Amino acid sequence: MSKTPDHAPFMPLAMAVLTISDTRTAGDDNSGDLLASVIAAAGHHLVAREICRDDVYQLRAVFSRWIAADDIRVIISTGGTGITGRDSTPEAVRPLFDKDIDGFGELMRHLSFAEIGPSTVQSRALAGLANGTLIFCLPGSTGACRTAWEGILAPQLDSRTKPCNFAQLIARFAER
Repeated sequence: MSKTPDHAPFMPLAMAVLTISDTRTAGDDNSGDLLASVIAAAGHHLVAREICRDDVYQLRAVFSRWIAADDIRVIISTGGTGITGRDSTPEAVRPLFDKDIDGFGELMRHLSFAEIGPSTVQSRALAGLANGTLIFCLPGSTGACRTAWEGILAPQLDSRTKPCNFAQLIARFAER
């Protein structure tokens, strides 16, 4: 389990949330609302939030714009990671990665198994690094977003988590 010493400084991160859905609106984007809420509660800054249709090229446009932005260090998307015909998040974002973070999807499915059993094999949750920006692609359910935040993202995006975390590495990600 992660250890958080009281004396370590907290480094708030600039984050963006992308909801991927053909049907969600700002009025019923429960997963996006949850992510925005936990980001703020953790002390981070939500600097961008959008809803985008589940279309490979529209998704790549949003991801690319945010990857290129100087004020966004973390992108969290929700939706489009299943296996139906319209689920295209992995196909949209994977070509943009400079590096894959394979352990994220593996751990996400492990945590989800305890909650939803073997149905977790249908999840294609993934993460990677692009232009020094961390990208985490979560399933669209509010429960999956909560599982990812509580079990992986909250501690890994907290600069106080020991022995290591993504937050303390962000400055080094941009090194080429």
